[in-house]
Amino acid sequence: MKRNFGKFMMNAIAAGLMVFAMSGNGMAEDTIKMGVAGPHSGDLASYGLPTVNAAKLVVKDINAKGGVLGKQVELVIEDDVCKPEVSTNTATKLASQKVPVVLGHICSGATKAAMGIYKDSKIIAMSPSATNPDLTLSGDYPNFFRTIAHDLTQGDLQVEFAMKTLKLTKFAVLHDKGDYGKGIAEHVKNLLEKNPAAEVLLYEGVTPGAVDYSAIVQKIKRSGAEAVIFGGYHPEASKIVTQMRKKRMDTVFISDDGVKDDTFIKVAGEYAEGVYATGPADVSGNPMGAAATRAHQDEFGSEPGAFFHNAYSAALALLNAIEKAGSTDYDAVVNALRTRDVETPVGKIRFDEKGDAIGVKMSMYQVRDGKYEELK
Repeated sequence: MKRNFGKFMMNAIAAGLMVFAMSGNGMAEDTIKMGVAGPHSGDLASYGLPTVNAAKLVVKDINAKGGVLGKQVELVIEDDVCKPEVSTNTATKLASQKVPVVLGHICSGATKAAMGIYKDSKIIAMSPSATNPDLTLSGDYPNFFRTIAHDLTQGDLQVEFAMKTLKLTKFAVLHDKGDYGKGIAEHVKNLLEKNPAAEVLLYEGVTPGAVDYSAIVQKIKRSGAEAVIFGGYHPEASKIVTQMRKKRMDTVFISDDGVKDDTFIKVAGEYAEGVYATGPADVSGNPMGAAATRAHQDEFGSEPGAFFHNAYSAALALLNAIEKAGSTDYDAVVNALRTRDVETPVGKIRFDEKGDAIGVKMSMYQVRDGKYEELK
């Protein structure tokens, strides 16, 4: 009796442990996980947090309507601080939690560093903001998609605007030495050098995070450049612009979507006035874009930040593809992304064979009265 009772107890404990283990994994089995990766702290958090908010809003709405494939969507949020050396760890964490899709990363360098891990793990990543051309055009990352135009589009627009609209011919081209900023700057430099009417008087990289950029500002002044075209992010751009204006330099400053952010204006203050920057086309006229903005205002009590609508669109695209695929199977979801349209705040989109969203556009903006305004 005692031996049988002991055996019964051992079986009961084992069964209980099995039930506990199953319940512990129940969330993973009963939900569809979507990773969200980007800078959620540090100097570039203003680029990453709007994507987190977009993901939360999309998932809240979809879950309220029954979820995806009858399951609730669960967000797995990881911070990469926009640094390549951190993003590999972030990607490894998400892969270990077996997420089928990731919304992110945000910065091109961090995205590129993470993509190999996702590729090996058969995880689809979709960025609202990583614009480095090689991410799609190289063909190295068939699991990468984005809801923003790549940097060749930005560079083309910057040069065309500077030369045709502003009638400028003498340029200083600067970058922050990163995959994103240097990539844009190299493309801009090449375009200018091919144009016989243009002169590149200075081409140089600056050190990210430096306190003082007076040396490069002095080089710009000595060069006689009419305009600076800068590839990089707002922390460096705001310091360079501020030091230029304090030296009473009226040199035109043109930059990219890494600077087309309200944080740049807050940091540069009055010196931000008149700065030009390329960025995703305004979608306030799109009913879905307007609705997403209102949802953000209602939920978070503020205006959405950088890349919010692109992130909202990416979240919708990923979850729509899973629904259309009928599963989280990698090949099926990739096929759905490339063949099935989805209505989003940036328009009705699907993705080409390389992973770029068809139809998304860039615009030129200028800081006027403390706000970025789209130039028509």
